[in-house]
Amino acid sequence: MKPVFKHSLLACALAQAFAVQAQTAEPVASVLVTGSKWAVSDRANIGGFADLPLMDIPASVVAIGRSQMQDLSIRSASDAAQYDASVGDAYNAVGYAEQFSVRGFKLNNNSGYRKDGIAIAGDTQIPLENKERFELLKGVAGLQAGLAAPGGVINFVTKRPTDTPLRSITVEARERGTVHAEADIGGRFEDTRFGYRINAAADRLRSYVRGADGKRQFASAAFDWQITPDAKLDLDLDFQHKEQITAPGYQLIRGVDLPAQVSPKLLLNAQPWTRPVDTDSANVGLRFAYRLNADWNATVSANKHWFKRDDFTAFPYGCSNEGDGYYPGYCGNGDYDVYDYQSTGERKTPFGLQAQLQGRLSTGNVGHLLTLGSSYAERHNSYGDYVYDYAGYSNIYNPLITDPAPGNPTTGPVYERFRDRERAVYVQDIVTLTPQLAVHAGLRYVKIDSAQQPESSLPWVSDKASFALPNVSLVYCPTKNWNVYGTLAHGLESGGVAPIETSNANQDLGPNRSKQIEFGVKGIAGKDVSVSAAVFQITSGLEYTDANETFVRNGRRVHRGLELSAQRATGGLAYGASLLALRARQEDTGDGALDGKRVTNVPDLKTTVWAEYAVPNVPGLKLNGQWQYAGKKTFDPENTVDVPGYHVVGLGAAYGMKMGATNVILRARVDNLFDKFYWRDVTQDLGGYLLPGAPRTFRVSAQFDF
Repeated sequence: MKPVFKHSLLACALAQAFAVQAQTAEPVASVLVTGSKWAVSDRANIGGFADLPLMDIPASVVAIGRSQMQDLSIRSASDAAQYDASVGDAYNAVGYAEQFSVRGFKLNNNSGYRKDGIAIAGDTQIPLENKERFELLKGVAGLQAGLAAPGGVINFVTKRPTDTPLRSITVEARERGTVHAEADIGGRFEDTRFGYRINAAADRLRSYVRGADGKRQFASAAFDWQITPDAKLDLDLDFQHKEQITAPGYQLIRGVDLPAQVSPKLLLNAQPWTRPVDTDSANVGLRFAYRLNADWNATVSANKHWFKRDDFTAFPYGCSNEGDGYYPGYCGNGDYDVYDYQSTGERKTPFGLQAQLQGRLSTGNVGHLLTLGSSYAERHNSYGDYVYDYAGYSNIYNPLITDPAPGNPTTGPVYERFRDRERAVYVQDIVTLTPQLAVHAGLRYVKIDSAQQPESSLPWVSDKASFALPNVSLVYCPTKNWNVYGTLAHGLESGGVAPIETSNANQDLGPNRSKQIEFGVKGIAGKDVSVSAAVFQITSGLEYTDANETFVRNGRRVHRGLELSAQRATGGLAYGASLLALRARQEDTGDGALDGKRVTNVPDLKTTVWAEYAVPNVPGLKLNGQWQYAGKKTFDPENTVDVPGYHVVGLGAAYGMKMGATNVILRARVDNLFDKFYWRDVTQDLGGYLLPGAPRTFRVSAQFDF
């Protein structure tokens, strides 16, 4: 009988890994000079448990590879998120954590961000200097991730050692004096069984928000050891320090009107006693892979993450200078109250461990790609009693200086407030019934033990629960280059934590179940255009602050959407387009003011288009452009205030050349070309805020590959 699978899974994975390393080591300038194929990541392991081509994954998956990050000047997750219409900001304030929503659902900071498949804290900027790939799985990910928000998960794939020597330096400058420098070094030791990859970066941060300044340092190292032809050990370590003054958002005027004639460059946190948000984060990752035979392989992977933050803000909230005041809201003349907010010593220390066995077998004429695995995760969150004391007031049009809160307040002792343990076993079988028809069937069984103590005066509250999370897909291949699929998936996310201004502040609502139905098609149009389309419905419990100022889960949110995408990566013109049409509604709350209303911070339509053109008569020169559109959003759950949509345009250029034996790429880019004011982020977090988009900004960079 002819084997259904020609190669073992591990062999395919290793071949792909070495191919990626070879791409990374290849001089990028020669690619620009010759106009050869622009390498695009067409694989991901986030959509299941195997490193598969994107077209073969029955889910909506996006993967941005290292070469794309370089060509598009992607320096952060926020930069990467601009290239997919399904991703939005979710209280993504300058100088704070990069926080996102996918398909209208905010990702959970404890479980929505992954490093090599294992959850890390998403409470600061996640560095990209040591990342080979940015992967996004859109939609319910109960089988793949266990605890995760219904919108999906973002996975950062770590760079690995290269087979050939790699020496690369990049420097970049932006408006107002922001300077970035990074180095990337890789290769093999004299004993070629051992490899290394070293990355380092430093930033002087001068934000477009004047005064939101800071600095960042990052270093990482990755090593591998090919113990035998069948056994390999990977180790990686990284550390980042960042300190930057954060830029809070605006509230509604008198709680009902959008602020008018305000500047995105104004820092509402500008007080002499303002201090930067100071964060440290680190990871240690370990992975062992062993090929048992030609058909089966086993892997064990683990990651320990450390996060520490000292959070300081001259925080704008409410108005006490007019009538009975507005909470939340600013005064009619633009006055707002200023609070001295301090929370020092915040810590998160998640740990994850995963062991799995993968292989192929046949039962008659039916082929199976089988995955069996077990995972363990624990999370510990610690913090003290925060300071939130009234200091005075300022004005969004005529900023005022206030004294700090009286009494020199300090935060209380730091101790553990929340912990949980997530144990899971999972199985997935990709069953090839015929050359055209396959079934992907999987189940994850999860047990969660959690405990919380929101206030030091309250006792610990413990909870135990278990959940079965099935995922079933049917995939039909009518022709070689086209797949049609249907998927039913169940998910589970950590419950929301009550905001500090609510009556049950800091309380966790417990796990929240979700369900998704998705139908999609993927294929290659013509010779080199990848296209995909998906329709989906996601249902999840609705969490919000009710009329009694209590954070509750009541009713449900239903998101029905259509996603379209296309990408071409060969020839003289490369381009990509992404569209999300989304109907997100609140249902079954029993409150007529909420039922049937739109979910906040979710546009009905969002698109992004980019293109890169290699100028034929000027070898090495490429021009690129990007256009983003987002429709209007609603600000509040009752839908009383709408926030207008916006268009944003960006342009850039890159020129590759040789300087002796060194390949050099010069890049320049301008974002928000027409300097348009717009509200990019509309969140109900912390009482409800609007965050302006960046004005027109510039950047230039030079990359040297030795």
